[in-house]
Amino acid sequence: MKVLLSDFVLTCNDRFDIIQNGGVCFDEKILEVGKGEELAAKYKNAEVIKLPENSVLMPGLINSHVHLEFCANSATLKFGDFMLWLKSVIHHREELQQKCSEELIELSLENMLKEGVTAIGAVSSFGLDFKPCVKTPLHVVYFVEAIGSNPSALDTLFDDFKGRFYEAKRAKSGSFSPSISVHSPYSTHAVLARHVLNIARDEDVRVTAHFMESLHERKWLDEASGAMGEFMRDFNPHAKPTASAKEFLELFDGVKTLFVHAVHAADSELEIIAKQNNAIAHCPRSNRLLGTGALDIKKVQKAGVPLVLGTDGLSSNISLNMWHEMRAALFTHQTFELNDLAVLLLKSSTNEGAKALGLNKGGLEKGFDADIIALSLKEIPQDISELPLHIILQTTAARNVYIGGRLQ
Repeated sequence: MKVLLSDFVLTCNDRFDIIQNGGVCFDEKILEVGKGEELAAKYKNAEVIKLPENSVLMPGLINSHVHLEFCANSATLKFGDFMLWLKSVIHHREELQQKCSEELIELSLENMLKEGVTAIGAVSSFGLDFKPCVKTPLHVVYFVEAIGSNPSALDTLFDDFKGRFYEAKRAKSGSFSPSISVHSPYSTHAVLARHVLNIARDEDVRVTAHFMESLHERKWLDEASGAMGEFMRDFNPHAKPTASAKEFLELFDGVKTLFVHAVHAADSELEIIAKQNNAIAHCPRSNRLLGTGALDIKKVQKAGVPLVLGTDGLSSNISLNMWHEMRAALFTHQTFELNDLAVLLLKSSTNEGAKALGLNKGGLEKGFDADIIALSLKEIPQDISELPLHIILQTTAARNVYIGGRLQ
């Protein structure tokens, strides 16, 4: 049993309580959170650790949407427009797969751990990341992806998906949760999506899906035209959308799903996601680099849809650092009051991320997993209410990381 004492504790609970001169008592689970002196006096047999001046305790970060299989990309893929990027992915996919070693993926996981990430939602297209994700101390919600829209190949695609999913299921553990990804409405045939979602219902696992990332996708689903139409018909001259946007969303009824991007989702589509009690993952740097536009967070909030944060992968980002992602979001969404946005981003990176992934984490509250990070700020703001903003502005890595109560 340990008691960590710090200048501030950010609980990141629903109320976003901040405790000055606070502490956390824990073993594998959090036992109590409160004033530091009171906890030290109450738990006399605990190891008491007082952190240095300007220290902050908070829950470990949760990167709710990340692709690890493109870790070898730095300047190979094209940025600036979604279709240019997508064509470059298809052209360089095998090259990047060959360069993406397990060691490179392990390094990415290690770096995220040092930065303060304790859980991730990892989308796996090929299985290259399987062994590193099983080995890492991070909690991995491992989304095995179903992708493919060619009607003549559906049986083969489904068999391939089942092979990868049931291999992941055999590795299930307390820190590795096999789950399912339906890539997107333009790239996954509705019949294939329906089959894998039935497995999700039978196995009671979480699901993720890209949705309305770009205007190209919007035009394809609404009109079966545009640059994405030309791209799809290069592979199949008779290609057409296999479901409308509304029909695609309705496939997920009764399945806990994290929809990713949703930059161009219509109000009516956000209403469906809200009624399903599902969430949206925001990846602001990826959106900028692929030229898809910025998510209207206020519209998402108005619809009552929870928001979580992710980095996407190095195929569409320059790092997997969640602090960098939060700072990018601060500068992107200029109609928000800064500290209000900082609170939203910290909750999206902890509490809301845990809820979306079905994890008993993301808050410093009794009974939660003891996934805790300690931060050291250069300076504490004079106005303590601005602490969330300065945590994001000043932090790039954690001082200490505990997962399940163990110092990493």
